[in-house]
Amino acid sequence: MSASAPVVTGLGIAAPTGLGVEEHWQATLAGRPAIGQLTRFDASRYPSRLAGEVTGFDAEARIPSRLLPQTDRSTQFALVAAEEALGDAAVNPQELPEYGMGVITSASGGGVEFGQRELGLLWSKGKEYVSAYQSFAWFYAANTGQISIRHGLRGPSGVVVTDQAGGLDAIGHARRQIRKGTQLVVSGGVDGALCPWGWMGQLATGLLSRSDDPAQGFLPFSAAANGYVPGEGGAIIVLEDAEAARARGVERTYGRILGYAATFDPRPSSQDAENGPLDGGGGLLRAARQAITDAGLAPADIGVVFADAAGTPRLDRAEALAISALFGPNAVPVTAPKTMTGRLIGGGASLDVATALLSLRDRVIPPTVNVSEPAPGLPIDLVTEARETDARTALVLARGYSGFNAALVVGA
Repeated sequence: MSASAPVVTGLGIAAPTGLGVEEHWQATLAGRPAIGQLTRFDASRYPSRLAGEVTGFDAEARIPSRLLPQTDRSTQFALVAAEEALGDAAVNPQELPEYGMGVITSASGGGVEFGQRELGLLWSKGKEYVSAYQSFAWFYAANTGQISIRHGLRGPSGVVVTDQAGGLDAIGHARRQIRKGTQLVVSGGVDGALCPWGWMGQLATGLLSRSDDPAQGFLPFSAAANGYVPGEGGAIIVLEDAEAARARGVERTYGRILGYAATFDPRPSSQDAENGPLDGGGGLLRAARQAITDAGLAPADIGVVFADAAGTPRLDRAEALAISALFGPNAVPVTAPKTMTGRLIGGGASLDVATALLSLRDRVIPPTVNVSEPAPGLPIDLVTEARETDARTALVLARGYSGFNAALVVGA
């Protein structure tokens, strides 16, 4: 296999902004936010009550009946997105070597909603009422396993658990397997934990927004930033060796995965000697710089940045200073379309990658909604309305709770 950048031949999306690539993309371009009051459970007694929910999803119409009782809602999203991505790539797995196709996805806690339901039955009724599928449906590798089984993808596979950074890390690992000789890897991430058990895990971070106003709940880089809003969903991509894709007759691709890097933040009390005081953004800066170098590019070659957009003043400032240190103040457009969906845990970064590829395809940068301008002291060119662009490369940034940083460079 060639050592050239692998190509993205298929996309599949299940997100609050839409089921399917074009539905999501049109909603994103129009700046239609999908954050609202949480309906998946009664959140009235919790301090945070906003979420980005996937609506209009009919599992019985989209998932084989035999899989319904053994899969969590997030796994059902992943199966639908994977099927869409493979169809979009015109891949018939039966026509390719089964050990030449792998699956690498990201996750946070696995099928949390499924697990809570079954543990509730254990506590309230007894072990006889717990589904045998609990043995694997809750597992963080369930999405990878179910996609692999359903489509006969028996090549190198795995799962990455690095919170919000996971979607980029999964794609980075997929690229590694393709460089080692695997022809095709299904990658990305779809996640969700909109149930009391999953909700408490996110509340424990202290980073959730306490606002009840959907238009004020998630305002990254704003002076009114007050935390983030969780969501569910994500994106699955089909990544292929460029020569192998050409050999099977692929004529249209979404773009290329040019560079990737990941770092881990030092202790909050330590100083970043290489980059100086960046309010904790030194690890993110290193990841971004290394990903651009890995792509064989310079910062000036990057046309747009899809930000991590944590939604808290300290983390937003750290990211803004890192971007400014790398590119210069206000030197590159920065956008955070996740303001329309919320932060999707293991699914958010891969959705940003899919959105970035669509942005390069159509030469338009989607907006950061509900934010009119960055807070004073944040030296970034924040895109708040859809903007035409001639960008041919995009840098996608992601950070996970407790210090994970990842950066991915995609090219048109």
